[in-house]
Amino acid sequence: MFMARTVNVVEALQEFWQMKQARGADLRNGALVIYESVPSSCQPYVCYVTLPGGSCFGSFQNCPTKAEARRSAAKIALMNSVFNEHPSRRISDDFIEKAVTEARASFKGGQGDPLEADNPNTGIGAFRFMLESNKGRTMLEFQELMTVFQLLHWNGSLKAMRERQCSRQEVVAHYSNRSLCSRALDDDMRSQMALDWIAREQEQTGALGRELGLAERELEAARLAGRELRFPKEKKDILMLAHTQLSGSLSS
Repeated sequence: MFMARTVNVVEALQEFWQMKQARGADLRNGALVIYESVPSSCQPYVCYVTLPGGSCFGSFQNCPTKAEARRSAAKIALMNSVFNEHPSRRISDDFIEKAVTEARASFKGGQGDPLEADNPNTGIGAFRFMLESNKGRTMLEFQELMTVFQLLHWNGSLKAMRERQCSRQEVVAHYSNRSLCSRALDDDMRSQMALDWIAREQEQTGALGRELGLAERELEAARLAGRELRFPKEKKDILMLAHTQLSGSLSS
């Protein structure tokens, strides 16, 4: 009688990325897959997994144990990792044209000036420049840099940089270079953004709590739907850091 061997998805996911690295994939921060369990004393348990390149996925099932939550996160991450190998997920000239067209349509209802995609000082132009700087990589490998710019936009940092006469292309080049030698998104960046939100809370009481509640709901909905989570998770983590620091300063 044939007995199918049970696949250990946690091991399979790690082996998948180690194999990619062995075959020459440009994994600038190594092939390590990182798990993060959400502290909880009761079920359902939740676990997140961050892949090389920065993409993040979470357990999408109702998990009765921490081990099951880790397997659930690994399962959705492995499915996306395999799908990511399809040629359509690699950043090419055709991919860039399609992505830029979709971005322009989503931002301006398709009515934007097509020429703005060639201007690095516009949002669409910076997006094109960022994609072209990562040609040959896959979208999962590109995720961390993409998340940096989503956070800069959400936090208001891009607007502040423009007011200091810093072009989007200069910003893209700066963070792209950071990602070559280290992580583009690190604790220093998170701490600075947390300080920005503390300042907002001090100017407008309740702003931090409202944004944190919104971020928690967005992350939960995306996790249960099995979607990529890096941006909503980073938002929540930054806001939680701000909340913790603010609470500590008030109690001291």
